[in-house]
Amino acid sequence: MNPKERWVMVGVLGAIAVLVASDLITDSREGVVLWHLMMEGIVGLFALAGIFYLLRGTITLRHRLQKEIDSFSAFKREAEAWRVESKKYIEGLAVAIDQQLTKWNLTISEKEVAFLLLKGLSLKEVAEVRGTTEKTARVQSMAIYLKAGISGRSELSAFFLEDLLVPNDCNVSNGET
Repeated sequence: MNPKERWVMVGVLGAIAVLVASDLITDSREGVVLWHLMMEGIVGLFALAGIFYLLRGTITLRHRLQKEIDSFSAFKREAEAWRVESKKYIEGLAVAIDQQLTKWNLTISEKEVAFLLLKGLSLKEVAEVRGTTEKTARVQSMAIYLKAGISGRSELSAFFLEDLLVPNDCNVSNGET
């Protein structure tokens, strides 16, 4: 139930409770039998219980929503701090990769293709990003592998990423498998 519907229900139940209370007062002054007053009183109590239930749900929902907002805000702050902290390392890695690509005597176009391949793009995606054909991207990637002395994309990635990954024996010493 959305908040507007919830408040409409609270208003309707509140109006019922007020009408029942005024009817109880009128009936009690007129000397209506006790069982009739008790039945109307029960209806009024049900209306008040409904109001209480809806308001309690609204308050609970608001508290949960606030917790989620706070949690998300903390997550965003943490993510931004990580981006700021890691930016210098990422920029340094990009420079180091560019230097290695230069050592392999890659052209500017081949460097662009190499960076896109390292990002995980397919040859079709590389061609789309660069505005060329897939055949051109394939020929350039083959030239990269030939100049680097590697057999393919996985070796290209491994060349740059192998030393960045934590060795498996560190995980074993921490009790992980």
